[in-house]
Amino acid sequence: MVNLFAVEVEDLVKKFGDFIAVDHIHFKVNRGEIFGFLGPNGAGKSTTIRMLCGLLMPTSGKGRVAEFDIMKEPEKIKQVIGYMSQKFSLYEDLSVLENLHFFGGIYGLSGSFQKERERQVLEMIGLKDLQDRMTHTLAVGWKQRLALGCAMLHEPSILFLDEPTSGVDPISRRNFWSLIHRMSEKGVTTFVTTHYMDEAEYCDRLALIYQGKIVALGSPSELKLKTLSQGVLEIGAEPLMEALEILRREPWVTEAAIFGDCIHVIGKEGVDVQREMTLLLRRHAVTLGKVNRIQPSLEDVFVSLIEKEEKK
Repeated sequence: MVNLFAVEVEDLVKKFGDFIAVDHIHFKVNRGEIFGFLGPNGAGKSTTIRMLCGLLMPTSGKGRVAEFDIMKEPEKIKQVIGYMSQKFSLYEDLSVLENLHFFGGIYGLSGSFQKERERQVLEMIGLKDLQDRMTHTLAVGWKQRLALGCAMLHEPSILFLDEPTSGVDPISRRNFWSLIHRMSEKGVTTFVTTHYMDEAEYCDRLALIYQGKIVALGSPSELKLKTLSQGVLEIGAEPLMEALEILRREPWVTEAAIFGDCIHVIGKEGVDVQREMTLLLRRHAVTLGKVNRIQPSLEDVFVSLIEKEEKK
């Protein structure tokens, strides 16, 4: 019977002395899925991905990647996955093609098969015309594409991408995600960590991690519906910061946060938030501007979940 899961994690823990970096997490990743691990810096994302890639031994718990045990078979895992770190791990003094050739040798490729894979990858990442360029002369977005090409040269069934778009411009980020989706259509499983809320929308499912714990799991639409079924009010007010402080003191307000030049307000179930807010701000002589009921963003979801965690 074929295992439907590319990654399985059960009660996984990683401690560094007394500090718990990853705190008893559970999740499964389907084959061919784009699975996002979303959270702020220091939440435990990179520690988790390094355990799954066989680079860091867990303190306790269970995990399987490509049906190999992360505790007992880390070397086998390294052979069948592709891994792209935040730093891209490229050799700056080699050309684009020389980098691909070097990593191909590490993965055990050789001869005509290696040459064909190098050609295919150069075509896919759009660097065929730049194959003789020295890597240190490339823009960050091109280095990112090259790092992805090196990670998938040996045709891994699972790709682990750790903050792959950090420091990359928005257009390069969008182009990079187009590559990821094309690979997903071919059956490649992608496990990606990110702290960018907008690009988390590209994932099939997300695990939201905070202080080492998974606080929510589901598709982007499921998370919005489950977490913020009552919706979000976007308001303009003058003075804005005073309005924010007034709203945050109210027991019927579960969340109020600045988004650009507006405030996003979320109230408790069963409360007419717009009416209560209008009366409240009027009493405090705050001028209320626009009021729109909007679809919650993943950032709304994440802020709401973090605030709940911090109140525990």
